[in-house]
Amino acid sequence: MSVEPGSASDPSSSAAGTSKSSTVKKGTLTTLISPTTHVQWRINEKCLCYHGPLIYEAKILKIRVFTPEDTENGEIGPNFLVHYKGWKQTWDEWVTEQRILKLDEAGIAKQKALSQSALAAQSATTAAAAAGKAKDPTGKASTSNPTAASSSAVAGGSTRSGIRKEGARGTKRAREDDEVHNSRRADMKLNIPEVLKVLLVDDWEAVTKNHQLVTLPRSPTVRQILSQFEQHVKTSTTSLPTPGILTRTIINGLQIYFDRACGMSLLYRFERHQYAEIRKKYITGPQVKIEESSDVEMSSIYGGEHLLRMLVSLPQMIANSQMDAESIALVKEYVNELLRFLEINKDSIFQREYDTPSQSYGNTARS
Repeated sequence: MSVEPGSASDPSSSAAGTSKSSTVKKGTLTTLISPTTHVQWRINEKCLCYHGPLIYEAKILKIRVFTPEDTENGEIGPNFLVHYKGWKQTWDEWVTEQRILKLDEAGIAKQKALSQSALAAQSATTAAAAAGKAKDPTGKASTSNPTAASSSAVAGGSTRSGIRKEGARGTKRAREDDEVHNSRRADMKLNIPEVLKVLLVDDWEAVTKNHQLVTLPRSPTVRQILSQFEQHVKTSTTSLPTPGILTRTIINGLQIYFDRACGMSLLYRFERHQYAEIRKKYITGPQVKIEESSDVEMSSIYGGEHLLRMLVSLPQMIANSQMDAESIALVKEYVNELLRFLEINKDSIFQREYDTPSQSYGNTARS
């Protein structure tokens, strides 16, 4: 992480490389002059990268020009494999140039502006939820504005990290952050049924050891499963707080989070080529109509196997958020009920036999 950033070329020097951008060859490059912005990028260059609604410091590990035949993320054209500073390699991902910025004064100013806007929005939501707190007939703490509280809860878990206050430095601050991080993760501890734990192990073994794949599109999809769960909550007797108001909001939040997290953190390496093929077929391919692709989300293609992976990762994700204790408690209750629903309906939700892909797929996925 101590590699010095590559020096960015100024407008006059980048203009001279315009013709070079049109002759970029397939394969990994050491430098790239963008064919659209004429900005030069280098391997090992530090940069800024959009991830969700925020911007993070990152480093360019590889540069490639993807074609429809060899794309790894469903995107065509120049792509950059980035590593986010301070995050594990599992967060490394291929991104298009639209998501990266130069690590300069203008980029840092934009990063700070987005962080401040997000902090202001978070503070406003928390204040609104706190102002509406009341007691229900059982004496259990609730809120007269549960929609705002639960929206804040789920949205807070949809980004990779919380927002650090600018200027916070030092070992003491790091210890405090770790304590809060661990506290949130403990507060969000889920009751995962043993049957689902077995399914998770079987799922991992099928993909990583046996090199098999979940059938896509799945039936039922994540969207359909969440809709079935909503009906279950409405028609069953549960201890969930204010289900008539909160259920739809929680489900919407989980669906949005799944759509954002699927390609970034819910796939094993052997599945990434399948993901690229799915994006090409339904979203980015030349035969896809724009009006059709805008309605396609991963929650309408993937199913219970990947939804379960997301649910068990929620404690870690929430630990990296700015979620307050009340919101964590709300999400925890609903997710635990969702896990029980998955256990009861496991035979109709989870795939028993995975698909064995062709040899050519296996060679591509492992290369």
